[in-house]
Amino acid sequence: MLWLARSPLAGYFIGWLLAHMSFVLPVRRLRETDTLIAFYHPRPSYPTHILLAPKKSLAGLADLTQHDQDFLIDLVECVQSLVDELGLQDPGYRLIVNGGGYQEVPQLHFHLISEKEP
Repeated sequence: MLWLARSPLAGYFIGWLLAHMSFVLPVRRLRETDTLIAFYHPRPSYPTHILLAPKKSLAGLADLTQHDQDFLIDLVECVQSLVDELGLQDPGYRLIVNGGGYQEVPQLHFHLISEKEP
């Protein structure tokens, strides 16, 4: 089943779902803009584990172009506001993006993580 989730078709479907039907995702949303959605990871590896994904089918970081600047602006503003809102500055946080073999799902997404309990 994991091979299906990693397929290019799955990446396209996930991107389409995020762009057109994000309201059906059974997740605890934190932010949503025209270009991205941020929500708590359904299977967190850290006390604070938030996923941020573009509402556009992008397989990975290398697929971003100059036309994706609105997403990048939203991403930075969203991370800044979540860090402030959740009080992550002092305990520390990381923003991670995986690519290639380290990426389980072929849809660009970022992990905002911290050891601090939300």
